[in-house]
Amino acid sequence: MREFLFTATGLVALASADMTHAQNVFAPNANCAARDAVLARLANGYGETRQSVGLGSDQALVETYANDESGSWTITVTLPDGTTCLLAAGQSFEKVRDHRIVADSDA
Repeated sequence: MREFLFTATGLVALASADMTHAQNVFAPNANCAARDAVLARLANGYGETRQSVGLGSDQALVETYANDESGSWTITVTLPDGTTCLLAAGQSFEKVRDHRIVADSDA
């Protein structure tokens, strides 16, 4: 099994857009609900557990949930008011180990 090292940089970039815009887009949508309800659905309905977490702009919490056995995954953003919205979901989740690229200081 591969080691897992996930940096949330990419996820934080997703949440770096103005969260007020996200709230306007998602609030009336069925893709948002109270955090507890969303997490219960991910756990009970899909067997997904939290794999990574990052803090985006406007204190938005960005998280990845996945099921190692089925490969399902979900990316969520939780707004400061406690509303959690689904940003993306899919299949074939795989844990990887990223290697940091260090810039050559002599270049």
